[in-house]
Amino acid sequence: MTGDLARGRMKVDWARRHMAVLEQVRARFEREQPFRGLRISCVLHVEAKTAALALALRAGGAEVHLAAGNPLSTDDDAVAALRDAGVHTLAEKGESTAEYHSAIRAMLDADPDILIDDGADLVALAHTDRPDRGRILGSTEETTTGVTRLRALERSGKLRFPAIDVNDAEMKHLFDNRYGCGQSVLDGLFGATNLLIAGRTTVVAGYGWSGKGIASRLRGIGAEVIVTEIDPVKAIEARLDGFRVMPMLDAAPEADLIVTVTGNRDIVRAEHFKVLKNGCLLANAGHFDVEISKPDLEGLAISHAVVRPGVEAYEFADGRTAYLLGEGRLINLATGQGHPVEIMDLSFALQALSAEHLARRGKELALKVHAVPREIDLAVAEAALVPLGVGLETATEAQRKYAASWESGT
Repeated sequence: MTGDLARGRMKVDWARRHMAVLEQVRARFEREQPFRGLRISCVLHVEAKTAALALALRAGGAEVHLAAGNPLSTDDDAVAALRDAGVHTLAEKGESTAEYHSAIRAMLDADPDILIDDGADLVALAHTDRPDRGRILGSTEETTTGVTRLRALERSGKLRFPAIDVNDAEMKHLFDNRYGCGQSVLDGLFGATNLLIAGRTTVVAGYGWSGKGIASRLRGIGAEVIVTEIDPVKAIEARLDGFRVMPMLDAAPEADLIVTVTGNRDIVRAEHFKVLKNGCLLANAGHFDVEISKPDLEGLAISHAVVRPGVEAYEFADGRTAYLLGEGRLINLATGQGHPVEIMDLSFALQALSAEHLARRGKELALKVHAVPREIDLAVAEAALVPLGVGLETATEAQRKYAASWESGT
């Protein structure tokens, strides 16, 4: 599939107009050239907002290579714009699994200095099929799933280069995971189904930051929300936030819609499909398409058909039907437009500044998973205040002295 260049430029320009923080970073990068002589390979969702990040890195002097983090999340128009701007982009909407993995391998074949990852597929490959790549200064990661994989490498002593955990920066998880997922998942649901959510019983599997945002937004449009959790603390939090909390086996017979957002596999599986309410919609907002067990769904169904773009109907022997949305892949990108532009402005500014940190200090960093430096988190927060029209209170001299006395224990 070939994207439209003019339309791609228009989409990227629209994103950049609403990404004030990243554009500030881009302007400074253009002056200072922190990536001169470096290659940066990225595996991300390739669409207009990602294009703004890639162009900011290129403005800073980098040779940028970009592949898709999900076969259904690519915007071919944005790909056309990126290629025209000189970003080496290997991505196509609906690409095969083989093409997807081939493109990721090509990101390492480019012999990069820095990796920017979404789900740690690129980092994983660098540790298995490409362990001979010795020049990598480090990587950045923006998903819970990816950070989990990085920490597993760190615990095993196998992490070959420093990694920066962008996902857990305050300016990422507080906004991207909660408000970004909260809005974009609804966007994907509406785009796939054009059905009314108000008045329906919905189940959100997982009450992390993303689950909180999704549950809140579903309730906000009139849905009754049930939460499933394995963590007792999060389960109590969900209950005190006003949601019913129960096991999936109890929730499935009530559910008109189930959204998984756990980062784990087989959250909805055979035992749940057997008691699933007729007509239930199944959507996944976790990174990989393993949270809704498609093998179990296919094994139990007696027929399967695409009934609407992005919607597959699975009929069971007893006459019940379940509808899988977006092939069980990320619903907010498979059938939606991804997170709002202003939210990704914050996340991609963090990615860009973390990559700069690796370019300047990567050789000094220990082989472990590092938090985003506090000064980067605060710089993004302060830059975001202006477009939001937010002003801060200023502490008086007496207040500063009083706070200092408490901090010093005097």
